[in-house]
Amino acid sequence: MNPAAIKTRPPAAWAGTGTATALCALGAEKVVSNELRKLHFKVLDAARGRVRFLSDTAGLYRALMSLRAADRLLLECGCFPAGDFDELFTGTSAIPWESLVPPGMGIKVAKVRSSRSVLAAETSIQAVVHKAAAQRLCKAYNVERLPDDSGGKTSIAELRVYIDKNQVGLFLDLSGEPLFKRGYRSEGGVAPLRETIAADLLLLSGWKRKFPLYDPFCGSGTIAIEASLYAWDMAPNLGRSFALSSLAIGDKELEAAIRAELMGRVDTERLIRISGSDSDRRSVALAESNAWRACDLARGREPGRGIQTGEKLPFMPSFRTLPMTEARAQAENGFIITNPPYGKRLGDRSGAEALYRDMYTLGEHFPGWKLVVISDHPGFESHFGKKADTVRKITCGATDSFFYEFLSL
Repeated sequence: MNPAAIKTRPPAAWAGTGTATALCALGAEKVVSNELRKLHFKVLDAARGRVRFLSDTAGLYRALMSLRAADRLLLECGCFPAGDFDELFTGTSAIPWESLVPPGMGIKVAKVRSSRSVLAAETSIQAVVHKAAAQRLCKAYNVERLPDDSGGKTSIAELRVYIDKNQVGLFLDLSGEPLFKRGYRSEGGVAPLRETIAADLLLLSGWKRKFPLYDPFCGSGTIAIEASLYAWDMAPNLGRSFALSSLAIGDKELEAAIRAELMGRVDTERLIRISGSDSDRRSVALAESNAWRACDLARGREPGRGIQTGEKLPFMPSFRTLPMTEARAQAENGFIITNPPYGKRLGDRSGAEALYRDMYTLGEHFPGWKLVVISDHPGFESHFGKKADTVRKITCGATDSFFYEFLSL
């Protein structure tokens, strides 16, 4: 292989900007792109659950803390063509991994994806990339082998390999735990909605904090809590750590400064009208507990363990045990944003469809309100009895869901 064909983005060339990739649900690329632009990043392109953008180290921390709809952030380490395993090994070896992975840290190839390429055996790709990167690091640090993660006591850098049309992209994970793990959820209840998907719904719906928001199937409270974080101007991941800080390009002082800056913007004095209800009492208790934990994070505190309770504060979302059919609007205009139960939560699809038919009462009890629903049922409209103004497909993992937007009930 011609070394000139290998395009790397190591920290040696990091004194300025590099390329990062935000991973998200399929169908949420526009949401993440808009978030990045509002944070003043230059977006390069977006396709199939990925958004590429330019950033410096400070920007990486800002993106990790601030992005609501991204599931993970990766650093693009290298891109090169490979038609066989020798080229894959040579291309991987040419990347200065020692500028990314510090001494004493192990490496793991956490994920491999190959499509429309000669190299298709994912386990073999994984082995070759790991061997090439590990050999370079061992030579750079004059050690015989890298630490492994047995026992969970060693810090491990996670690599990802994506090959498309024989073009290899090598990435380093900057997130650690997925970004939807905000830190406020003690339990998720049955089939919980991912926090980043809840953020997708909010951002796609056009909801603003001046409008009331209600979720009649609140479950563990994810939609209402994500709306509260947004209303408080709180970066959603302020209360957690990131893999970036353990890497050679990490800067804990810079991280602390950005975290303090973003925390200074949090405003919990605003009066919000965000509420939820559920017919299941245990779900409501979980929602209230998760809301308290989110409040702790908003005030810079470590969330308490176990189920949290207390007297509701003015800036908190409110929850109550109530069947959907008994809910009534408390204002003339507002947003209903919800993830109604489906087969996995009700036990069977017919039960979910009967519930969708009962949802017509929302039109009687919330006239003029906007309704946004996410469901894995492609026939939701026929059971609800009204055609949506907008339908979008959102795929998270192996699950296809549909975003239904009704501009007025």
